[in-house]
Amino acid sequence: MPDVLLLLPDFLLILVGFVLCRYTMLDRPVWEAAEKLVYYLLFPVLLFNSIVRTPLQPAETLSLAGAGIGVVLLGIALAYALKLWPGVDAKAHASGAQVAFRFNSYIALALAERLLGAQGVAWVALLIALCVPLCNVAAVWPLARHGGHGLLRELARNPLILSTVAGLLANLAGLRLPEAAALTLHRIGLAALPLGLMAVGAGLRFGALKDAPALAAALLAIRHGVLPLWALGLSAMLSLPGPQRTLLLCFAALPTASSAYVLAVRMGGHGAFVAGLVTLSTLLGMVTLPLWLTLL
Repeated sequence: MPDVLLLLPDFLLILVGFVLCRYTMLDRPVWEAAEKLVYYLLFPVLLFNSIVRTPLQPAETLSLAGAGIGVVLLGIALAYALKLWPGVDAKAHASGAQVAFRFNSYIALALAERLLGAQGVAWVALLIALCVPLCNVAAVWPLARHGGHGLLRELARNPLILSTVAGLLANLAGLRLPEAAALTLHRIGLAALPLGLMAVGAGLRFGALKDAPALAAALLAIRHGVLPLWALGLSAMLSLPGPQRTLLLCFAALPTASSAYVLAVRMGGHGAFVAGLVTLSTLLGMVTLPLWLTLL
């Protein structure tokens, strides 16, 4: 199962961040600044540049786009429903709910290129453009309610939502940046994944998952079990062609977004709990993604 190797470097980067923060002079103050850099600059640039540079072709992928949104909507509904469980910690749920439906965009792009080439990248870019704003709105909502923040204010200043919407509008308008500007944005975006994953490792507290183990298990079960199974059902119902069926399954089985940790910290949530979820999700993705592809 060679696809395991695609996620191994991401998990190792988390481990590197953990070691650097605890056993070198690069301690928490350094990584708090790095988290802000990733959240407010590097990852928004990565999303914007990925969407702007890729032909979306929405008319040719209407069924795929609808299925991708359907996968995310089910994840949101199930994650929100967990709040109704007796004894669920409100702060842990508000912080961790996003793990069930958000996805790692960078891994999505890399995996699509590996499996389906340029066409796969174009399809994933469309799903990113449609689903990232939806995922971020759904992630901000419980955190804003729990922390007493204004939802509209938080959405209007969320850099991931702003960059994705800007990328989508620029793509639809046919905007093409000068080569120097495009190359600069590309190089800035390249730093997003390694630094973001190391920041996750730096903020990791392995014991934090003990604060809500049942909630953690339920969120990860949705992310890595329920959503891929739902994607298979949607593919059959919509009669998606083989390549799109493969892509939708990969999309549904992706590890959660590494920026979930940064969002939780920035909005006063349970950052350590989310960091543990992100790490476990990345590790689970290394195993479950190839298994789902084999099943397909």
